[in-house]
Amino acid sequence: MTNNRNKKDGSMTVEEAGRKGGEATSRNHDKEFYQEIGRKGGETRSKQRDKD
Repeated sequence: MTNNRNKKDGSMTVEEAGRKGGEATSRNHDKEFYQEIGRKGGETRSKQRDKD
């Protein structure tokens, strides 16, 4: 994994940014949040498959 302290401009990799965002999301939301977005995603995917 790339260490952002080694970068001159202080930027982070896409992997680091994703991890940071995911950790922040998990701190700010509970189990029900993840269940709801999973349900919504499943419904959307089901509708997409029905069109095929």
